[in-house]
Amino acid sequence: MINQIVDVQGRTIADIGVGGGIYAKALIDMGAAQITCVDSSEVMLEDAQSKLKAQRNVSYVKAEAIQTGLDAQQFDIVLQRALIHHISREELGACFTEAFRILRPGGMLIIQDRTPEDCLLAGSQTNIRGYFFARYPKLAKQEVARRYDNATVMGELHQTGFRVVQKRQLWETRQIHMNFAALEQDLNARAGRSILHELTDEELRDLNDYIHRQLDGDHQAIVEQDRWTIWSAMR
Repeated sequence: MINQIVDVQGRTIADIGVGGGIYAKALIDMGAAQITCVDSSEVMLEDAQSKLKAQRNVSYVKAEAIQTGLDAQQFDIVLQRALIHHISREELGACFTEAFRILRPGGMLIIQDRTPEDCLLAGSQTNIRGYFFARYPKLAKQEVARRYDNATVMGELHQTGFRVVQKRQLWETRQIHMNFAALEQDLNARAGRSILHELTDEELRDLNDYIHRQLDGDHQAIVEQDRWTIWSAMR
């Protein structure tokens, strides 16, 4: 999807909220010249460094998204994937202002996150997350409370000074589970599914049983996908 928005070949990129470095690795494979990985978590930076250790054109910075400490106007692209739902409403503008500051004129900010609309889509063979909220509406309330709608994101981007702001939606394959047992194991681990930490172990077992009843067959492969919204904004 990123290649459909901007050519990363030979570009300098800041990955803000790099997490485990999955996207940074993909950007390098796509031909990025230099990646700066920024995260407020030392553990996440260590995970990214472990994944990217063979790469020479990568640097690491421990910093907050609203104050990276990076030099002004040094990046062609700033990526904020699955970041802004961790940013408070009071600091959302500051987060975008910092991205604007470190981008070169003509550079692009790319934001990938979920809107409330993305989160509340009905459950299906591919949209497993939708079943979480059908079974436990309390999770839906918590999930929506931490997500920004399109109008809020677009408004803050324009107010910051970005131009040519565009929105796209993407179904991204999260994981292919060979059967329901593999999906159940993944759900029980709660890895990358922070919302499931709001459930007790008993509730999680109940959720697994509920999802099992919604899906057809124990042995059929499950292609799990997540729906995202992507905003691209030019400095």
